[in-house]
Amino acid sequence: MQQFDVLIIGAGHAGAQAAIALRQQGFGGSIGLLGEEPELPYERPPLSKDFLAGDKDFERMLIRPQGFWDERAVTMLPDHRVDRVDPSRHVACCIEGTEIGYGSLVWAAGGAARRLSCPGADLKGQHVVRTHADVVALKAELANANRVVIVGGGYIGLETAAVLAKKGLHVTILEAMPRLLARVAGPQISDFYAEQHRTAGVDVRTGAMVAALEGANGRISAVMLATGERVPADLVVVGIGIVPEVAPLLQAGAESASCGGVMVDAFCRTSLADIYAIGDLAAHANEFAGGVVIRLESVQNANDMATVVAKGVTGAPAPYRAVPWFWSNQYDLRLQTVGLSLGYDATVLRGSPAAGSFSLVYLRKGKVVALDCVNSVRDYVQGKVLIERGAEPDPAALADISLPLKSLLPL
Repeated sequence: MQQFDVLIIGAGHAGAQAAIALRQQGFGGSIGLLGEEPELPYERPPLSKDFLAGDKDFERMLIRPQGFWDERAVTMLPDHRVDRVDPSRHVACCIEGTEIGYGSLVWAAGGAARRLSCPGADLKGQHVVRTHADVVALKAELANANRVVIVGGGYIGLETAAVLAKKGLHVTILEAMPRLLARVAGPQISDFYAEQHRTAGVDVRTGAMVAALEGANGRISAVMLATGERVPADLVVVGIGIVPEVAPLLQAGAESASCGGVMVDAFCRTSLADIYAIGDLAAHANEFAGGVVIRLESVQNANDMATVVAKGVTGAPAPYRAVPWFWSNQYDLRLQTVGLSLGYDATVLRGSPAAGSFSLVYLRKGKVVALDCVNSVRDYVQGKVLIERGAEPDPAALADISLPLKSLLPL
């Protein structure tokens, strides 16, 4: 049986960064990095952007080349899936029967793309955008497609829509909520992006509930809405979130969370001895969400939690405290979000959406808690400091674009 001082389950951003951070912190023990995919760890954000568009090849998406891992004595374990953890024996059990021992276990398995469960969900021609293989399969079918229906108006759906619209395909977005990006942004941002997509020729439909998928000869031909309307489709791309990969930990007795993940403390420790959890699946009480228990699906969260674990393993524990940030590229627009707008009670608009460069500032009880910045890097950078410092600026000053945000910091 293979044995590692630290075994990392999941070779995405969180898992790869955990291995990197351990070596950076001076950890000299053995490290195993186990992943389900055959590839080396790679960046996920380009999948729905540059890689789908054909502007970035896969080699440029690798987090590090093979030589990097070899030099740092990180043992790669590709094409493995852990389906059971035995905390009493300190063993991870793979579906093929392999057992791997560990001193400390870092669970960074991320999540699987959520699929449709309606009638017709078994028809061919459906795709998700979660892995390299997913996007390779989607790109292979685009040449024979004209009409693409995207189910879900979040970041993945909108980024995919932007790429496919630029390729000349007829794209329809079906979002069940009343507006796009409803879970992560305010109405002004939703309206702005809906207009941008419609201007690009995308058919954007909100409040659109999928009832069934229709097809012929086992392949999809249309999406049936709850209203009875049929939307023709050669391909369907589903972007409705992820299902956290936490079943083995929960079965082993780890504490679960209502948001679907596994609960961790401020040091990313689960309730199981010597087992950490990081990244998309790690539910935690987040200071910048007002203490609410959440999961954060972002590169920032993956990297910062990985560093927390590395410090804990090497005997220099430091709690997780990082201002969340996200980004999305669509057409010639770069949306940069900093902070969390959960529970906001007021917003202030800086600049003009019509000009294509503006920011929406979110406040909760007078404090700046988040910003959505569209083609406004300066606001994004300076806004982060406002959030960190708990600034309570005058709303009129916030709206004045002649005043840099750093000038509104408390003394």
